[in-house]
Amino acid sequence: MGKLLPVLVFGLAVLGFALTCSATTYTVGDTSGWDISTDLSTWSNDKKFNVGDILWFQYSSSNSVSQVSKKSFDSCNTTNVVKSYTGGNTTVTLTHPGDWYFVSGNKLYCLGGMKLHVEVENNQAYAPAGAPQAATGSGQGDHLPQPTSKSNIPTSSAFINCGPNVFLLAILGLIASMLYMDVKM
Repeated sequence: MGKLLPVLVFGLAVLGFALTCSATTYTVGDTSGWDISTDLSTWSNDKKFNVGDILWFQYSSSNSVSQVSKKSFDSCNTTNVVKSYTGGNTTVTLTHPGDWYFVSGNKLYCLGGMKLHVEVENNQAYAPAGAPQAATGSGQGDHLPQPTSKSNIPTSSAFINCGPNVFLLAILGLIASMLYMDVKM
C-alpha cells in the first residue's frame, strides 16, 4: 500500500491534466497568414475550434484585424467593431462558444475576401487563463517579438483549458496524500 499510493496520486494528476487541459493555437491562414492572398473562406473548413483555443493573426503592421458582428461581417463594415487589433502579431482566445467574425480593418481587403468566420464549440469547461491579448492602438508590435517564419497549424497545445475534473482529481490527490502521511506516521 505504501508504494502504490504515491503512484496513484501521480497517475491521477497526470491523467487529469491530459484529459481536461488542452488548447490549440491556430495560425490564421497557415503559412500565408492574415493576408489578402490567403483563401480565408476555406481555411477554417477542416478545423474544429473549441472554447479556449487561440487564433494567432500574423499580418503586416500596415494592416489590422477587427472582431465584428455577423451584420458587419456580411457588409464588411469596418467602423462598427467589437474589438480592433493592430501591430502585426495578434492572439485572440476563443472564450465562449458560438460564431466569431473577423474582418480586415481595410474595407477593400475585406470586400476582397479578407475576413474570417469560425464556429466555436463548447466541448469542455473553460477557465480563462493568461493568453496574451493584443492591445488596441498603434505601436503594439514594437514590444512583441516578430516571428521569423510562419508555421503550419496547429502550432501547439497548451495547458489553457482546464475543466472541473482537475479540481476533483486535485482533491482526491490531497486526500490520498493525507492518507499516505497518516500511514507513514
